[in-house]
Amino acid sequence: MGNIYHDKKLQWLAYAVFFAAIGIVPLFVGDAFLLNQLATYGIYAMLALSISLCWGFGGILNLGQGISFGLGAYGMAMTMQMQTQTDSNPIPPFMLNNSLEHLPWFWEPFSSTAGGLIFAVAVPTFFCAVFGSIMFRARVSGVFFTIMTLAMLSAFYTIILDQQAYTGGANGLTPPASLQIGSFEIDPYSATAYWIVFALLCVATVLAKLLTQSSFGLVTQAIRDDAERVRFLGYNVAGYETAIYTISGMIAAIAGCCWVMLVQYVSPAQLDVSLSLSMVIWAAIGGRNSLLWAMIGAFLIQGGQSYLGDQFLSTWLLLLGGFFIVVVRFLPNGLASLAEAGLGWLSARLPSKSGRAIESVTAEEGA
Repeated sequence: MGNIYHDKKLQWLAYAVFFAAIGIVPLFVGDAFLLNQLATYGIYAMLALSISLCWGFGGILNLGQGISFGLGAYGMAMTMQMQTQTDSNPIPPFMLNNSLEHLPWFWEPFSSTAGGLIFAVAVPTFFCAVFGSIMFRARVSGVFFTIMTLAMLSAFYTIILDQQAYTGGANGLTPPASLQIGSFEIDPYSATAYWIVFALLCVATVLAKLLTQSSFGLVTQAIRDDAERVRFLGYNVAGYETAIYTISGMIAAIAGCCWVMLVQYVSPAQLDVSLSLSMVIWAAIGGRNSLLWAMIGAFLIQGGQSYLGDQFLSTWLLLLGGFFIVVVRFLPNGLASLAEAGLGWLSARLPSKSGRAIESVTAEEGA
């Protein structure tokens, strides 16, 4: 009998169980602060999902995912900030403190809530499409592409930090009120905010899963394994790489929007190298070749940091580092390797139905 870990129907069942488990959380959690914290874990899971899609399935190690996340977050913060401005007072206070007399032109689209939300996602997505197209058409790949993403991340971090009059600088942006959609105000500590993050995570995961199982996903995984061979077969390798990189960036931008909706704050820290590295660690520990396990990795690591970090303080970083080394050394596909091995052991002991083995998904390495 084949390993049931690779069975498509059981994979979808595992996703259903996972989302059912996190979907009922508001029914049992009455603490508003805890609910808000759990919702932020959903954002981390969305970021891990984006890394798994780009790195695990596309073979593109992106250490600059903070660009999409940060730009999306700033776009949402600008939208929420402009919701509190009036015709008689159209300029945010921090701009007045920096002697600006007119609202900058690139702030004007965010005066409309609908326009602001669209731009918050569209701008980082457009950046990924342009940057990815330039890099991949020039056949920049592997460690060289990784270095370029890191350099671009540092450049964006410096620009946002230095342009204090337009971005708030090191102080960042702190919208004075919650996000308003029409006449409805979204309380970041409410179950509504949790459900919004949950719904976006669920939709992003389902679409990403369908994408990996499509013909596009199979070609993308083939490019990951041997780009030159796929290129010789006549496929537009640069186009596929740009597409998967852009889709990954769009998911990260949506996560950035959700971040500001929940915490009502954004600063250059959201574009810091350490956060982008953390995203990679979440996916690596959970299993970069598995969308589900990458998300579980984000939940485990961030949950451990929140609770064990308070108990062990700086020692937590040593524990995390040691755990990461063990996983990289003995579990190349992260914790998903344990699940695959365990289900493989179980499959070998299950009776075969009508003498037929469960069909193995050979083109896909993870759930």
